[in-house]
Amino acid sequence: MRKKEIRSWMMYDFANSAFATTMMAAVLPVFYYDVAAKNIDQSLATSYWGYSQSIAVLIVAFLAPILGAIADYSNSKKTFLRFFAYMGMIASVLMAFVGEGGYLFASILLIFGTIGFSGSNVFYDAFLPEIAKGEEIDRISARGYAFGYIGGGLLLLVNLMMILNPSWFFLPNTLVATQLSFASVGVWWFVFSIPMFKNVHEVEHSQPKLSGSYMTIGFKRLRTTFRELNHYKQLLLFLVAFWLFNDGISTIIKMATIYGRDIGIGANDLIAALLITQFVGIPFAFLFGYLAKKIRPKRALMLALWIYVGIVLLGYFMTTATHFYLLAIMVGFVQGGAQALSRSIFGSMVPDHRHAEFYGFYGISAKFSAIFGPFLFAFVGQVTGSSRLGIVSLVVFFLAGIYLLSKVNIEKGKEQAKVVMVNEGVDM
Repeated sequence: MRKKEIRSWMMYDFANSAFATTMMAAVLPVFYYDVAAKNIDQSLATSYWGYSQSIAVLIVAFLAPILGAIADYSNSKKTFLRFFAYMGMIASVLMAFVGEGGYLFASILLIFGTIGFSGSNVFYDAFLPEIAKGEEIDRISARGYAFGYIGGGLLLLVNLMMILNPSWFFLPNTLVATQLSFASVGVWWFVFSIPMFKNVHEVEHSQPKLSGSYMTIGFKRLRTTFRELNHYKQLLLFLVAFWLFNDGISTIIKMATIYGRDIGIGANDLIAALLITQFVGIPFAFLFGYLAKKIRPKRALMLALWIYVGIVLLGYFMTTATHFYLLAIMVGFVQGGAQALSRSIFGSMVPDHRHAEFYGFYGISAKFSAIFGPFLFAFVGQVTGSSRLGIVSLVVFFLAGIYLLSKVNIEKGKEQAKVVMVNEGVDM
């Protein structure tokens, strides 16, 4: 039963990664730039895309910890996961109705879709410490990302074939094929989420009784957690480090395609390169799960982050499609590993009875970093007229994140979580 539960949990990564690849990274940015925002200035199109991303993640950043506290208290993580997942699925399907000049409608759907994707991931991630036991958390987290690369890559491959050769699928033109690819994301996400909804069972923890509505309880628990953060010093230090280096990672993921388009790289080359990233990422996600066991999770994560520093520096000098292909391959080396190890390191230091609440804080770190990265990228591009300078600024985030990560003591963080649970009288 536990193996079935683990596989079902991984399948949700397989399902929703279609949104990350087709909608956030590859097809939709090009469609937004070339079709939806066709009648406005090109530099503004890049900026509006960045602003839309920032608005969406800002909303999730404020909602995640409150909803996480409510989900823990009411033992309803799966209910919240369903709600946000369905929001993302519906937004993806509706994106098929965006036409030329419909950048405002596209931005609204992008915001709702991103809220659905990011919000559901808060509760999906919160299941990881419940289904993984002990040191296997790094391996299972890495496998989840590998499943995500497979699922996101497979649908992106199909969508790329539709867009490049619409007649093969009995479609009249590339525009219709692109719009159909957006709808396919919602359908794919729904179908392959069924195992997660059906087979993964929430571990119920007894919680202290609090008065008031669920929303009031959520705010009370959030306030309590803020006051107690000094008891989780290593976890808090890791969160700050994660906030910094994730700023760079999330910006690369969300802005790479539209950045490449802005410097003159062809749309088909951009999408094909990101497809390569997906399939390169599959074995390397497994590799980083192996490295975490051999050289410890923190060292493996720091290795990935140093490679990202090189990617950012090389990205500044990128001029041709060949350069973009090479950088896409390098991103495939480290993207899944860095994200999987960040998720599992955090999960290993979280109290057992407050997974969703603390993954809400993890979501804040991820989402706030995702606000400032695209915003800085958009702002610098709008002010200077060149998006290359925005790429260079990301080095600071990676270097600062690496420095703080070097100060984190994971074992000490685990002990701090156990001490707090004992003090709160939680059965371990």
